[in-house]
Parts: sequence; structure tokens; C-alpha cells
Amino acid sequence: METTTKVNGVAKPKTSEKIPVAAHPLAEDPTDIASNIKYHAQYSPHFSPVKFEPEQAYYAAAESVRDRLIQQWNETYLHYHKVDPKQTYYLSMEFLQGRALTNAIGNLDIQDAYASALNKLGHELEEITEQEKDMALGNGGLGRLASCFLDSMATLNLPAWGYGLRYRYGLFKQRISKAGQEEMAEDWLEKFSPWEVVRHDVVFPVRFFGHVEVLPTGSRKWVGGEVLQALAYDIPIPGYKTKNTNSLRLWEAKASAQDFNLFQFNDGQYQSAAELHARASQICAVLYPGDATEEGKLLRLKQQFFLCSASLQDIIARFKERKDGTGVRAWSEFPTKVAVQLNDTHPTLAIPELMRLLMDEEGLGWDDAWDVTSKTIAYTNHTVLPEALEKWSQVVMSKLLPRHMEIIEEIDKRFIAIIKSTRPDLESKINDICILDHNPNKPVVRMANLCVVSGHTVNGVAQLHSDILKAELFADYVSIWPTKFQNKTNGITPRRWLKFCSPELSLIITKWLKTDKWVTNLDLLVGLREFADNPELQAEWDSAKMANKQRLVQYISRVTGESIDPNSLFDIQVKRIHEYKRQLLNILGAVYRYKKLKEMSPEERKTTTPRTIMIGGKAFATYTNAKRIVKLVSDVGAVVNTDPEVNDYLKVVFVPNYNVSVAEVLIPGSELSQHISTAGMEASGTSNMKFALNGCLIIGTLDGANVEIREEVGEDNFFLFGATADQVPQLRKDRENGLFKPDPRYEEAKQFIRSKAFGSYDYEPLLDSLEGNSGYGRGDYFLVGQDFPTYIDTQAKVDEAYKDRKRWIKMSILSTAGSGKFSSDRTISQYAKEIWNIEECPVP
Repeated sequence: METTTKVNGVAKPKTSEKIPVAAHPLAEDPTDIASNIKYHAQYSPHFSPVKFEPEQAYYAAAESVRDRLIQQWNETYLHYHKVDPKQTYYLSMEFLQGRALTNAIGNLDIQDAYASALNKLGHELEEITEQEKDMALGNGGLGRLASCFLDSMATLNLPAWGYGLRYRYGLFKQRISKAGQEEMAEDWLEKFSPWEVVRHDVVFPVRFFGHVEVLPTGSRKWVGGEVLQALAYDIPIPGYKTKNTNSLRLWEAKASAQDFNLFQFNDGQYQSAAELHARASQICAVLYPGDATEEGKLLRLKQQFFLCSASLQDIIARFKERKDGTGVRAWSEFPTKVAVQLNDTHPTLAIPELMRLLMDEEGLGWDDAWDVTSKTIAYTNHTVLPEALEKWSQVVMSKLLPRHMEIIEEIDKRFIAIIKSTRPDLESKINDICILDHNPNKPVVRMANLCVVSGHTVNGVAQLHSDILKAELFADYVSIWPTKFQNKTNGITPRRWLKFCSPELSLIITKWLKTDKWVTNLDLLVGLREFADNPELQAEWDSAKMANKQRLVQYISRVTGESIDPNSLFDIQVKRIHEYKRQLLNILGAVYRYKKLKEMSPEERKTTTPRTIMIGGKAFATYTNAKRIVKLVSDVGAVVNTDPEVNDYLKVVFVPNYNVSVAEVLIPGSELSQHISTAGMEASGTSNMKFALNGCLIIGTLDGANVEIREEVGEDNFFLFGATADQVPQLRKDRENGLFKPDPRYEEAKQFIRSKAFGSYDYEPLLDSLEGNSGYGRGDYFLVGQDFPTYIDTQAKVDEAYKDRKRWIKMSILSTAGSGKFSSDRTISQYAKEIWNIEECPVP
């Protein structure tokens, strides 16, 4: 191995020659850890033996950490097997995990030991952690929530696993060019992931297509079609300072050697020889493949079923495996040992698949199978947006999953019969609340309806969202099953989202609270309120925030080449690009600010509050208007940032390829964060919680969890604007009736874009969505024009507040102090008690 390494560009002599090569899988002493890292570099080799550069050091360090995780993992698995508790299985199409190394050594409480060990080997921990690529298993809040939940489940010692798919290329890696957003395949598996363990003994068959045979006994069996294999890859999920280490099990689709047609291959028919292998590789290639084509729709449905079928077969196998030597288990016990949570409608096919497995494979009758299924499965709704409530073509469903279509038809038939016999008052609404929509032009299966009819519990993810579900979307179901509906306000893990990503601020919090127990009991943060006016705390707080801002300055310089002023107000909006999230309102506000600055004299500009506006997020590849918004942000930045009259007072930066690791730099460095969705459209939001926890103030509407954040941090510490959810329907009607009167400032901002001040790109189709009173893609459905005046007025209040440093820092402290409610530990405790009925099962 080479004898020097470069740290921050400076060559340092290595001390690694003095470190012996030895396996110490459970080492805690830095020298022993360094030995174990060297052991993996030498005996678990993935690179040429002469190299021990940062990349090689990362993989060896990760495998060293994994040694300890595997020990705890095995102990946890065996403990659950012995105790046989009721266990939760969380099914999600997305898990946005982020980097694992920092999180693992933090949760295992060995970060100092690993920093010291790597130092002995001539490396810095910060440099090594930067080598890790984010696991590309998710897209936005839905996936990140699932990952926060996994962290809390392990930390709370709850018997709970996650199930997902092992996407090779993720959603996409975003690159910003002069043309706007460009999508490239993620490369997180280009080499390999040191965190996953392939389980070659955990393989299940998953069938597609085929037909249903009626057996002489009258029972039915799904046969024929194509059969793929689901192979399990496990990722360890360690709890914080606990032995419990749970699993995230990801499925990979495979075809077997028998499916390779050697005769065809030798005959030169290479593609047809490996046809099934090619189809298998498509299933886990990409998250959310484009579904504009029939092939795309079919592939998405295949993905969903593949996840559900493999996971349920695995769950049933474990249920049978854990029997306590008393012979065959009664199926009536299944709901006392298994809870299945569907994270949105993507895993809805778990319902007919569990019915099929119980009836066709295990021999249960309909009533017994339905009793088991309806007591096992619960559903989390994440949206009130009609386009996000999945509806699948009955034709496609019947073709791909003929047996499941039969089961869905029977569930629907029985549900309708119950309504007719017990609720004649709802007969006129049967077409709205039944599962199958038999519209002759487009017959579909309504997945949300299937979840509500079949699950024992349905929950929303913020109080406002749950209230809307009960009052509007699912109102008729509420009248049938009033106790089925609950609220579970989302939360975030304070480990990743404060302790690990903002170490300076975490130390200050621990110092002033005189305990670090807040890391697992976030309600303790309320104790900061009594010190909010203390000048000493304010000075320390300001210093910690500045350290985070300086880190962000360096990051922005590295990825965009843009130089930003750490003394300006850092104003950040990062989330999926979507018209309802209203990044367009943000950039129109920035355009208006720029225009006003241009009109000022140099002396007037000096009285303004300098601001750096950062926007980040991915626009779905086929979502044209979202991609236009990305392009507009980039174009505005290109002009503003090179304007010498203004760029000391305003910068606009698009932060490319937003993901968890980028968030871990942006969120601690932020001072103002924009959560400005049209009221009633954001189910919850969780980035708002992350920003608030890090002492960032929010400008936002009364939408999603903003409502509860404002209640907790105090109305004076939240910059509120905009229409409320109950006003929105009337405002849309007024718009249709030509009653909307635009604010002159709003017209000015749009006109400035139309004047080609930001280049020659044609923004007319984007601006057109804001014009007119009605019509597809017109009429300003998301009320950008309606909320623009109060948005601009509230931004002026932000500018004034920021000038008063003491007041701003106090508000920042109170924001953190009020964030205790938003821990995912609290959320998961509520799920465990009120939906899953599971208890902690700590490894002794």
C-alpha cells in the first residue's frame, strides 16, 4: 500500500504501516478498528492491492462497520424468532435512505473511534464519508418518511421490517445545463453497495399473465404465464444506542438458468434466447418508469405486484417458521403476529395477493381469508390530488393478474351487497365508493377505494390532511366505518436531521439542556425556551448557524461554481418540483425583487436585506411544466448573479441533484425556508419539520403540517401568508366566473419574464397556465396570482425581521424549541400502539 495520502490537497505521511492487519469485527478501540479496516482492505478486496485511497478506505471502513451490524442483526433476528412477537412489515415503493456510514457509526456511538482509526490510516472521516453514494431507492417525501420510520422502529426496539425494491438506476441523477434539467441513470450500484447482504436462500417465485384454472374441488388456481424469481437483499437498520438492528429487505428480479434458451442462442437468436432475463432486469431497473405508454403502465403494475407478492410470501414463510414446536399454526393467529402497513396505494395489490395465497395456496375459504386479510392490512394515504390516487385499467389488470382481478371483483361485489342491505341511504353513491369504475370508455380499478374497503385502519399524515380525508375524499366511508380513520402526523428522525448533520448546534443544545437525552426524547427541546433571550446562548447559536452556512457556501461553490455571501439571508426551497408546491410563486417573487433592486439607487440598495435564494428538486422526466420551472430558475440565476449592480444584494441558485446528502448540508445552513403549497394540497410535508428543527424560520401557507408547526413554534415565529384550505374552492369558482383581479406587482413580474430579460427561451406555455379563467392547463388552478400579494408583503416582513439579529436568533431558537412533536419516534410510537398493536422487543 502506498505510504502517503493527500488530505485537503496536502500530502501526509501514513502511519498505517504500524497498524497490524487483523480481524477485529467487534472492535471499539481505534487501533483495533484500524486493524479491522486494513483487514478488509486486504482480505475483502474489491480493488488492486496497492491502492488505499479515499474510495478504497470508504469501502473497507464500511465493511468494518458492517461486521458489528451483522453481529447485532443476527442477534436481533434470533431474538425475534425466539420471542415470536407480533411484527410490523412496512411495504413501500420508495426508501430514500441517504448515506449509511455516518448514520451507522452515529447510531452505534462509535464515530469518534472511527474518526481516530481512519486518522491512523492517513485519512479524514469527513473525506471518507463523501465517497459514499446515496442509495437511489426513492424520490421524495414518501421515501424519506419511510426511512425515518425505519430508524425510529429500530431505536424504539420495535419488531419491524421494511420491504422495497432494489432499483439499479433509481429515479434519475439530475444535471442542469443550458437546456434545463437533464436526466441520467443513477450509478449507486455501478461498483457495489457494501451495506447490502444478498440472501441466496431467500427466493420466491412471482408469476405474471397466465390464466385461472378451476379444479375439480371447485377451488381455483393461477397457472401459466411467466414466472420470475424474487431474490432478497438485506440492508441493516441500526437503532440509536440500542442492540436492535432491523432489516430493510429489497427484492431483485431474476430469471433462472433454465429460462436461458441455449439452443436459440447457439442458433444466433441472442435476444429471444434471454428474453425472460431481459424482462426480469426491467422490473428493478428504474423507480417510477414513464407510464405514458401501455408498456410503461404494465411495467409499473409489474413492479408493484412483484414487491407485494415476494414480501407476502416471505412474511407467510416467517409466520410458519416461528411456530413454537406445537405443529401447524392456525391461520386465525396470523393477524396477532403480523401487521402489514401499505405506504400509499402503490402496494395495494398486497390485498388480493394475500387473499390468493390464503385461499389458493393454503386452502382457506373466502370468509376466513377475508377475516385474516382485513385484520392484517392497514393503509396510509399521502395525497388528496386526484391524479395521485392510483387507478389501474381493468383490462391491464385482467391481463397481467387474472386471479387478482377475480378477487377484486368479488371484494367489490360483496361490498356493494353490504351497502345495499345495511345502508340504503348510500345506494345513490355506490358508483363513487365501489372499487371498480365500470365507465365504458375507461373501466378502472380504484386502488384507494380497495384499500379503504379492505384495510382495518386508514390514516392521514397531518391533522389538516386527515380532516380533509374524513370530510371530503372518504366522507361516505367514514359514515360506514367511523372508527376506521385516524391521523398520524408525520415525523423525522432527530438523529440524522439534527445530531449528525448539525454537530455544532447539537452540542449547544446538549450543553444548555444539560442532557443529550433529547436525541431520543425530542420533547425535551422545549427546555430551550427559557434561555431564548440569553445573550450567551444567542451568541453560541449564531456561531453554530454561521458554521453551517460556511459549509453550505463551500458546497454551492463546488457544485455550481457560484460564490454566495454567508452574511446574506439564506432562503431555501427544496422539494419535488410540482405546480402545487409552487416553486413558480417563489421564482416570480425573486423576479419581482430583482426588478425592484434594479430600479433603486445604489444608496437605496444598501438599505435592503441581502438574500441568497436557493431552489432545488427534481422534475419528473415527463412533467413539462415542472421542467420549465427548473429552466426558469436557472435562467433567472444566470442573469441576476452576473449583474454587478444587484449581485451583492440578491443571488438565485438552482441546486442540482437534490437528495438526502445534499439536504444534510442545505437544511442546517438555511435561515428561511419556503413551504408555500396551495392550501389543502400538501398532505403533510416533512422537510418543513427538518428546517424548523434546525432553527430555520418558515414562510408558508396553512397547509399540511405547517398548521401544526405554527402551533408548536408560536405564531410570531412563523411567516404566514395565503388563502386557507376552506377558501380555495370558492376562490377557484370566483376565478372561473372572471372575478379575480390581479395585483399590479404580479403582472409586473410576469411581464418582466415575457420581456426576454432572462433569455430567449419561450416561457409562454408556463405563464399561460396562470392566465385565463378556466380550461385545461389554464386558469391558475394553484392560485399563484391569488397568493402573490400576501406572499410579497410577508417577504417584506422577513427582510425587516432579519435586520434585527437578536430577534431573529431568538425566533430561530424558539423554532427548534417547538419542534419536539415532529420526531418520527413519536409518530411510530402512535402507529405501534394505535394501528399495529405491537410492543417493543429489546435484544438483551
